[in-house]
Amino acid sequence: MLATSRSQQRTFNLVILGILLIGIVIVATPMLYMVSTAFKGSAYVQEFPPQFIPNNPTLENFQVAFNSRNFGRAFLNSAFVALSTALLVTVLASMMAYSFARFDFAGKNAIFYVLLAMLMVPGVVLIIPQFILAKNLGLLNSLPGLVLVYSAGPLAFNTFLLRGFFENLPRELEESAVIDGASPLTIFVRVMMPLALPAISTVAVFSFLGAWDEYVLALNFLTDESLRTLPIAIANFRGQHATNWGLVFAGSLTAVLPTVLLFIFFQRYFIQGLTSGAVRG
Repeated sequence: MLATSRSQQRTFNLVILGILLIGIVIVATPMLYMVSTAFKGSAYVQEFPPQFIPNNPTLENFQVAFNSRNFGRAFLNSAFVALSTALLVTVLASMMAYSFARFDFAGKNAIFYVLLAMLMVPGVVLIIPQFILAKNLGLLNSLPGLVLVYSAGPLAFNTFLLRGFFENLPRELEESAVIDGASPLTIFVRVMMPLALPAISTVAVFSFLGAWDEYVLALNFLTDESLRTLPIAIANFRGQHATNWGLVFAGSLTAVLPTVLLFIFFQRYFIQGLTSGAVRG
């Protein structure tokens, strides 16, 4: 019976491994093809069967992409907007979540329910009201204005996510800090935030990715070409170079590589955050 159980477990593990490998191939193949094509000359892009390791790799596509009009500027604009949005959302969502989780104040539940109701509103519905509000406040055609618009969207969900995490942290540490004379802000910064770092890192990563990849709002809120972000620059670059996929993929990699590096850097905290959330859920 024991041998049979071990055999069944081994077979089950092999099946799961096979499914995971198939999934990895399906997910990774388009990315590998894009990277491969970016290093190919135009004469080798349409070859069949395609070669994932180019025989004559070249950096010409990247040189053309980075030397194109305002491409480097668009990269810096996106970096500023994404980093600022991630920082602002993380700070505000963390403080709001901590307040909902640890303090009692008048209208607490009502305010939180209004916050939850915002999760039910599709982001597309808010584009016109956001545009009108930004216009009236003089925030159109400015990167800080775009940061504020990007930060407003994910606040509700991230507050909801972090609130559950803060609620499950041990209160004994907080009580000990109060006895030692620590203020609520000191407790939040020096006690709670280190414990909640996995969840906070998860919020920061999602906020960065949302602002880094966003296209529609940036297209409508920014009219000055020098302020355009990377997704708009890549769309314009693709329109200029049509089906020259080597150039298009080289330009697209400038948007992909920072997100990959970000995930690698925060991978440990990111996985811990998701695991902790699943366990507490």
